[in-house]
Amino acid sequence: MAGQQVTLRTMTAAEYESATEHREAESVRALSRLMPEEAARERVRNGTARFLPDGLDTAGHHLLTAENARGEAVGNAWVGPDPGQTAGAAWLYDINVFPQHQRQGYGSAILAAAEKLIAAEGKTALGLNVVGDNEAAIALYRRSGYDVTSMAMRKHIQPS
Repeated sequence: MAGQQVTLRTMTAAEYESATEHREAESVRALSRLMPEEAARERVRNGTARFLPDGLDTAGHHLLTAENARGEAVGNAWVGPDPGQTAGAAWLYDINVFPQHQRQGYGSAILAAAEKLIAAEGKTALGLNVVGDNEAAIALYRRSGYDVTSMAMRKHIQPS
């Protein structure tokens, strides 16, 4: 369904906890393909502590809930400073559409609203990372005009 619109608002404390649990679980799932699960958990926990030292109140970061026209929460996003410190750029750390609202155009709407937010702050670019096998997300970003700026690849080799 094209043409969805969302309004972004700051997450509540409960929404932040839920979003953090979801983001960390998904990140551990992805990283566990590359390292032992406990190492992945540690890396993800350290990342949260590093990038969001004050949680929901971390300066310069927007932890957002997206609501549709009926006021229903349909997803969330985390936008903040570019970790690579690229001049004029912000970073999309996470975007999530809740399962019951997926495949309805809300991903595009949340992304567009996040772009509008950072443009209002004077930013001229929004960067992000995406897991290589997340075909739905890759398609969303391509449809939204995002280009690949780097690519890392890996092949697991069995020791002989």
